[in-house]
This record gives sequence, C-alpha cells and structure tokens, in this order.
Amino acid sequence: MQALLEVILPVFLVIGAGYLAVWRRWISDNAIDGLMDFTQKIAIPTLLFMAISTLDLGAHFDLALLVSFYTGSFTGFTIGLLAGRFVFKRAWEDSVAIGFCCLFANSVMLGIAITESAYGAAALGPNYAIVALHSPFCYGIGITAMEIARSRGTPARQMPAKVLKAMFRNALVIGILLGFAVNFSGLDLPDVATDGLDLVIRAAIPCALFGMGGVMYRYRPDGDFRIIALVCGVSLILHPSITFTLGTLTGLSTGALRSAVLTASMAPGINCYVFANMYGVAKRVAASSVLIATALSILTIWVWLALLP
Repeated sequence: MQALLEVILPVFLVIGAGYLAVWRRWISDNAIDGLMDFTQKIAIPTLLFMAISTLDLGAHFDLALLVSFYTGSFTGFTIGLLAGRFVFKRAWEDSVAIGFCCLFANSVMLGIAITESAYGAAALGPNYAIVALHSPFCYGIGITAMEIARSRGTPARQMPAKVLKAMFRNALVIGILLGFAVNFSGLDLPDVATDGLDLVIRAAIPCALFGMGGVMYRYRPDGDFRIIALVCGVSLILHPSITFTLGTLTGLSTGALRSAVLTASMAPGINCYVFANMYGVAKRVAASSVLIATALSILTIWVWLALLP
C-alpha cells in the first residue's frame, strides 16, 4: 500500500487532474492540444536530447538490458499482429495497428515518471538507454509493417526510403539522434544553453502527464473488447514477464532490472493512437486500449514494484 500511495498515486493524480480539467471544461480541448504539441514536439525531445547527450553510454548501454526489454516488446508486436489477423479476422492494416499497441509501451510519460518516483533520478540511466532506442525501434517495426501491408506490389527497394522519411519526421527520433551526435562529439554545451534547456525539461513530464489526462477524456471505451483485453494482457503482463525472466537469467544488475521491468510494465502510450490515426485504421481499438490499460496499470505496476528486488 505504501508503494501505491508514494510512487504510483502521485503520477496518476496528475493524469487525473488533466482528465478532470477537460471534463469540467476548466480548460479547452484546444489548450490540451497545444500542451500536447509542446510536450511531444519540444519538451520531451529536449528531455531526451539532454539525457542522451550526457549519458554514459558505456555504463548504461548493456546488451542484456536491451535484449531483455526488446525481446518482450517484439514478442508483443508479433502476438498482436497475428492475433488481429488470424484470431479476430481484422484486415492486415488493422492488425499492424493492434500489434503496435502491444509493442509501444509508455516509456517516457509513465516509465520515467514511475521509476524516478520509486527509485530517484539517479536510477534513470537504464531508462534512458531503453528510451534512446524505443521510438526508432517501435516506429521502424510499425511503419515497415504498415507500409508492407498497404503497399502490396510496391517494389521492395522503395520501402527503406518510405520508412526513413516517416521516422525522421518524428520529433522524438530527432531529439534522440541529436543527443547521440553531441554525446559522440564530446562537445560541452555552454552553461547558458543548458540552463535554458533545463527550464524546458522541468516542464516535460508534468505537462505530458496532465495533457495525457486531458486527451484521454476524449476516448470512450469502444471497439472489440476482446482485442482490447489482448492488448492489456500483452502490455501489462506478458511484456514485463518476459523482461523479468530474461533479465534475471542474464544477470542484470538490480537497477537495470528495475528500469527494464517497470518500463515494460507500462500501458500503451498515446503514440499508439497517433500511429493508428495516422493511417486511419483501428482507431477505436487503439484509443480504448490506451485508456483501459492505463487505468489497469495502477494495479499491475503496484504488483511489479512488489516483485522487484
């Protein structure tokens, strides 16, 4: 109970505040859209840029950490894709969007917030190592699969250009790549620049959580609830279970195991709806999956926190 009150509840209270503010019309939908644009296109990319530009790559980019997390992630995508097509008889395009919901954990808005709340800011190194590859990995898989599904008959040689074009228009990917560029170059940013960026960074997570709550008010549980149940089960149970098992077998350090499992246990992120909306497929399922899984994760995160060393 103490973990729920001290770690999980504050994060979800901020989400709830955003939900309540839109529900009671204290803040407009347009204001929430502007807030989400700020967080997703400026504040969070800035956070990732600064974190990765100063990250000790040798210390935190542990192959076992990445294999443990991304094996579970890719397994979830595969299950969602195949179940969508062959169990629920959805079109291939819908099935890719369902797989993406099982693939894309809310690694930043919730993952970083929960880990920091539970173990402190010093514990976030492994989180940033996971997040550094998260958007490129997930969007790479999702966009490639969707373009294959939509472009039957298109020459294979055109596929890489389509995928790269879509990825390099994503602000998160751009922030991550710029962070790596500064890290590898060994350049130190001027203090005045880092001080200004730090001001933006401080707003990133609180604004993202509040805006997430506001956006979620628009979602109404709708669609095929069997599919939504599958997404919730894969995201909240299967993915962290695979990560926990592989992390334990490969001897991950306690800190790395905590970060990997907690990140894997997060509900699908808002980007799942953005992805579905971008292609105009399975939008109701994606929106409802984000809403319902986020609500259920209040309890499942509590369980994972109790299981972790």
